[in-house]
Amino acid sequence: MKTEVTITIKPDQESNKKLIESLIAGELKKKGGFIYGEFSRAHRKEFVFVKKSIDARHGQVKLHLKYAVYADEQPQSLKESLPEWRVADGKHSVIIVGSGPAGLFAALRLLEKGIRPIIIERGTDTTQRRKDIALISTQDKVNGESNYCFGEGGAGTFSDGKLYTRSNKRGDINSILKLFNYFGADPKILTDAHPHIGTDRLPKIINAMRAKILELGGEVRFNCKCTDFVIENNTIKGIVAQEGGKEKTLPADAVILATGHSAKDIYLLLAKKAPQSLEAKTFAAGVRVEHPRQVIDQLQYHGNQNAKELGAAEYRVTTQVEDRGVYSFCMCPGGFVVPSASGPDEIVVNGMSAAARNSRWSNAAIVVEIRPEDIPQKFKEQAKKEGSEVLAGLLFRTEIEELAKQNGNGQAAPAQLLQDFLENKKTEPAKLPQCSYTPGIVSSNLNEWLPPFIAARLAQGFKQIDQKMKGFICDQALMIAPETRTSTPVRILRDKESFECTCVKGLYPAGEGSGYAGGIVSSAMDGVNAAQAIINSFYPIP
Repeated sequence: MKTEVTITIKPDQESNKKLIESLIAGELKKKGGFIYGEFSRAHRKEFVFVKKSIDARHGQVKLHLKYAVYADEQPQSLKESLPEWRVADGKHSVIIVGSGPAGLFAALRLLEKGIRPIIIERGTDTTQRRKDIALISTQDKVNGESNYCFGEGGAGTFSDGKLYTRSNKRGDINSILKLFNYFGADPKILTDAHPHIGTDRLPKIINAMRAKILELGGEVRFNCKCTDFVIENNTIKGIVAQEGGKEKTLPADAVILATGHSAKDIYLLLAKKAPQSLEAKTFAAGVRVEHPRQVIDQLQYHGNQNAKELGAAEYRVTTQVEDRGVYSFCMCPGGFVVPSASGPDEIVVNGMSAAARNSRWSNAAIVVEIRPEDIPQKFKEQAKKEGSEVLAGLLFRTEIEELAKQNGNGQAAPAQLLQDFLENKKTEPAKLPQCSYTPGIVSSNLNEWLPPFIAARLAQGFKQIDQKMKGFICDQALMIAPETRTSTPVRILRDKESFECTCVKGLYPAGEGSGYAGGIVSSAMDGVNAAQAIINSFYPIP
């Protein structure tokens, strides 16, 4: 027999085993005499820790701990819950364009059926990618194919490794977390309410996944860029790839498109090959706001000394301004702001944290919801020339990033004190504080070049956020711009049942770049779903 209970304790009581068992017994009694009696009479009892969440509301910090309590029943082990992979048998091969979470988890799912995955990655492996990323900060050099957005593991590999998602209807979240743990992630990701791997650990985990795929007969090709699709009778037969300075045609029985949110060239390609497969979608743009970590810890933990053991504090804020959402995204406690441009003519910022989350700063994107109807007409007209009006949001996003470049210096990003932004005045360069963004910052009045409807909503949103989180607006709060890659402005349409692109049979859009996910875990689940759809097409159930 198994049942789940949740108890509430103070942070300094977390290691008090007797207290925890007493509280669990109390919760079982509340559930009913029969349940409590069954557990009391059981010969064997086991308490399995399931989940921990931190509650810092109302001026008191509490921990909510969920336990699964087993009576005369053996809990399932991690090993028992892992998939059984097979060596690829060569009967079918599937090209996966992109080695982010959608691509990697799709490959692992295909290998459960012995289907051979061929992962095509435009960027480099994690070792070379780390070197290319370092050049962004030290020499202002952005490699268009190997950066924070492109390369082995996708955009999340070097920009945080957050595993929290609310997309529980997309698939089995725990199965994704268990695989991350199997490949090397800390077991805490299985129980933390907001699990997080850390950018310092994630590359090794991605490497372990690659090794397993190769061991089972899969293939991973780096510096291999998809440049065209081979389509016959509205059915994909393979792709054309640029590799080693040469173009190659790579045949396949199906293609999973898992290119990530920054692969602008793929949208342009689809606009020419299958324009009806694209639709405009809502996205967001804004800034990174960085505070000294101690400021956020004080705000969230209310000065509670017992909270020090909990580490850097998180926050999540959301409000509405003129019928558009203004909200935080990818909050990085004890983290860094990083340069995430995918081309030399733009500036883009993002956030990350190492596993320890122990830097002097905490940051988050604060962004404004942008709907297709918000895009200025000039971008729609330009998009028509590119093959599809739905590309307008993509072109609008690009202009913001190019304007940031013009108002920065190399990869040094435009920045402004939050209080000065609200007063519409440029921050004196000498008053810009030290920050975590290593390429450096340049004083700029963001009101002068951010699109007015974004700047105005940000200003009002900050005031509303400060009402809920008093002290958010302070003389140490710094804005670094722009944050534009929270999601893609374009969706690649697919059938809800078959997961195939509505215009091209055998093409399976998946993950963030296709508009169906918003983070590592949701992308991984989407990749698994796409792979399962392919399995069903190869081996239909009678």
